[in-house]
Amino acid sequence: MADTATKIVFLFDVDNTLLDNDAVQADLSAHLQREFGHASRDRYWALFEELRAQLGYADYLGALQRYRLENLDDPQLLRVSFFLVDYPFADRLYPGALAALARCARLGTTVILSDGDVVFQPRKVQRAGLWDAVHGRVLIYLHKEQMLEAVERRFPADHYVMVDDKLRILAAMKQAWRERLTTVFPRQGHYALDARELQAYPPADVTLARIGELADCSLGWLPGAGHGQRLG
Repeated sequence: MADTATKIVFLFDVDNTLLDNDAVQADLSAHLQREFGHASRDRYWALFEELRAQLGYADYLGALQRYRLENLDDPQLLRVSFFLVDYPFADRLYPGALAALARCARLGTTVILSDGDVVFQPRKVQRAGLWDAVHGRVLIYLHKEQMLEAVERRFPADHYVMVDDKLRILAAMKQAWRERLTTVFPRQGHYALDARELQAYPPADVTLARIGELADCSLGWLPGAGHGQRLG
């Protein structure tokens, strides 16, 4: 870690922050339509949204299990699990995502902080190459904004930087950590481009058009910038 005046931990969301999850969903939707038809594809996504409303996070395998309960005698369903578990997530990383992680790693400690289930989400992180990129520093919770004390215990720091495509998450974390947190908002994915979301929450401390900008943009907003700190 770089010799900095303040110990910094960089926290990175995954879906639509480092990885184009909208494109992953589009690929899954096309696969379901191809294998099962329009009606079955639409039913899967209806179950998916019902489950997300109940749990508060995306559960692809849980939705598939619910769909299976309605189609107990369809062996083709097993092939959908192959599609999900073996999906080439590394191909869906945003350009510059790994470079952004590498640059931040020179300035502090990088950590993946994501919402999700305990099976598919870790698999996604691992298959995308993100697990190795942060040397196994991966935290996956049901609602990460409610787990900040746990984050502090595992990765104590004087200052945190949270990079996330959801203003709701950034606002909740900012309310808890206040001046100890810098929020970074890459405007990628459907949440980040939703006009209602943008109006419902205060702006982030830093807004980027894409995650790749973090690899080479000015980091004058970091603690210690402008006071002799080299921001490599």
